[in-house]
Parts: sequence; C-alpha cells; structure tokens
Amino acid sequence: MKREIINKSVLILVVIFISALFLSMIRSFLMAIFLAGLFSALMYPLFRRFKTWYKGRTSLASLSTLLLVIVFILLPLTGLMGIVTTQAIKVGKSIKPWVQHQIAEPGELVSRLKTIPFADQILPYREPILQKAGELVGVITNLLVNGLQAAAIETVNFIFMAFVLLYTMYFFLIDGKDLIVKILHYLPLEDHDEQRILERFTSVTRATLKGTAVIGVLQGGLAGLAMAVVGIPSALFWTVIMIVLSIIPGIGTVLIWLPAAVILAISGHLAKGVLLAVFCGVVVGSVDNLLRPRLVGKDTQMHELLIFFGTLGGILMFGIVGFIIGPIIAALFTTIWDIYAVSFNDVLPAVKLFSPDPSPDTSGPEPVESAEGQDEDHSPK
Repeated sequence: MKREIINKSVLILVVIFISALFLSMIRSFLMAIFLAGLFSALMYPLFRRFKTWYKGRTSLASLSTLLLVIVFILLPLTGLMGIVTTQAIKVGKSIKPWVQHQIAEPGELVSRLKTIPFADQILPYREPILQKAGELVGVITNLLVNGLQAAAIETVNFIFMAFVLLYTMYFFLIDGKDLIVKILHYLPLEDHDEQRILERFTSVTRATLKGTAVIGVLQGGLAGLAMAVVGIPSALFWTVIMIVLSIIPGIGTVLIWLPAAVILAISGHLAKGVLLAVFCGVVVGSVDNLLRPRLVGKDTQMHELLIFFGTLGGILMFGIVGFIIGPIIAALFTTIWDIYAVSFNDVLPAVKLFSPDPSPDTSGPEPVESAEGQDEDHSPK
C-alpha cells in the first residue's frame, strides 16, 4: 500500500513537470490554440451540416467550414483594417497641424470659446489647455506612427498565427469531440458537473461574441453615422474604433464621441456638437443599456457588474481577446463555486438572512388594561 502511494505521488510530480514543460514550450501558440477551440465550438453546427451533405466525409466538411471562415470573416476584416489604417494615417496628419495652428494663433479659438455658455470658466485656462493638447497630439502621433511600424513588422507573424489557428481548427472540428471527452476523463469530477462546466463555457462564449458583435456594430455604426452627418472627417476610422471600444460596457464609445462633440463646440459648431452629444448619449447609450443585459447577461446568467469587471480584467490581462476570455473566466468562477456549494452542502452552515427593518408602528401605544379589565385613561387632566 505504501509503495503504491509513493508510485502515484511520483507519477503526479512527473505529470506536473512534463505538462509544465510542454505548456512552456508551446506558450507562443496557446492563444491561437485557445481561439481555435472557441471558433471551432461556434462553427461546429455548420461543420455537422456540411458533414451530413458530404455523407460523413469529415475532412471535406472541415475544409468547407474553414473556407467560409476565410471568405466571410478573415478577408473582410483584412480589407477593413487596410482602409482603417489608411484613414488612421490621414487623421494623424490632419490633427497635428490643426492643434499647432491653434497654439500659434489662439485668437480664433478664443473668439469661438466666447460663444459657449461656460466660456468664462474655460478662458482663464486656455494656454495650459492648448499646451497639454499639443503634448497629447504629439504622443498620439508617435503612437500612431510606432503602431503602424509595429503592425508592418508583425504582419508576417500575424499571417503565421492565422495559419496556426486555421490549421488547429481543421483538426478541432474533426477530432474536437474526442479530445473534449479525453480531457474531461482526466478531471476527477462527476459527469453532471463536467457537463455543466462544458455547457457554461460554450454558452458564455456564444453569448459574449454574439452580444459584443451586435452591440458593437449598432453602437459604432450609429455613432459613426452621426459623426459623418455633422461633418467629422474619416468617420469610417472612428466607427471602427468605436466598434472595438464598445466591448467595454457603458463607457466604450463615450471615449470617442464625447471629445468629438466638445471639439465641434469649441470650433464654432456649437449646434452640431450639442446634437452629436445628445444623439450619442440618448440613442447610442440606450443600445448598450437595453441590449447588453438581454444579449449577454441573460444568456450568461451573470450580473452586469460581473460582466463589466470580467471584460475589463480580461482585456488588461490578455489584450483585445480578453473581452472573450474575461467573461468566460468570470462565468467559470461562479459555476465552480455553485458546484462547490452543492458538493459540500452537508457541511456548510445554513445562513439566516437579516430581515428587513420593521415598519414603524403608527398605531400608537397599546392601551394598558387596568386591574378591573378596563383601559386606563392616560390623557392629561
């Protein structure tokens, strides 16, 4: 018995060591593998339909699924990013001369500021504001230039990672079910708990992608259309930026349209600035408030606050793809604690919730019964 315990202990240590070594070796591909697993799960119904059409030929069904992914997702995104990159360069070149002109000749800007109702509070600080604006524009321009240079350098790496993702998806679509069964077999959990975790993982992924895509397109599209109507140049660029920022619940698109409205107002277009702010604040903001609880919160069965922190935390830890990974981790966090509560229900103490404060008694003091059984009169004589 003692020898068997030693053997199993050594085996566990070897398993941990070899697994850590293997994961460290492929760490550069872990994100591509993870995304391949997510997209394979989402595209699996389409793969099954192709498999039925091709009478069980899984390789052909997997290739057809990947072809649709390339044609309808990757190629349009690549073309859109090319257009956005071009407009980003144009925006970077147009903003800097404008701010430099305002710094060199502040008289025009001051005259425009006087038309704003709260101009008296802004004018004393115009020089520090212009100085900070010039510094900010310089930083933004450098970031744009450096970002574009880095993007050009990373193009080869992006193409290679896209190939890794598609190649992995090909085998995940064919053998993904067997792989999941094998992974779940290694987990010392009950079948119903494993099934619950798997269903939670899939449902949260689907709801997050679906909800984020719909909300992002609606918010970014509406705000971008409003910018184009009021005459802001490179509206397509700002639309794409707002679609990306919309993954941050509540405040994503505000980071773009609010400064745009302020710049319009101080540039002599007060009415357009106010209309842009009102439209985006009421219409664009209501899209997030109305749809996110229904598209994301309802399907994931998570509180909005948990979705908010899960999304932000995921982005900070994993980058842009964290908007998917963060809510998944948050959902698995709640699920595993629910499983824990059920498994240890026998030893967990019962919790008595605090009852609400009793409503004040307005009926007055109860009458005191005298020795003869009659109510005493306590009114002043």
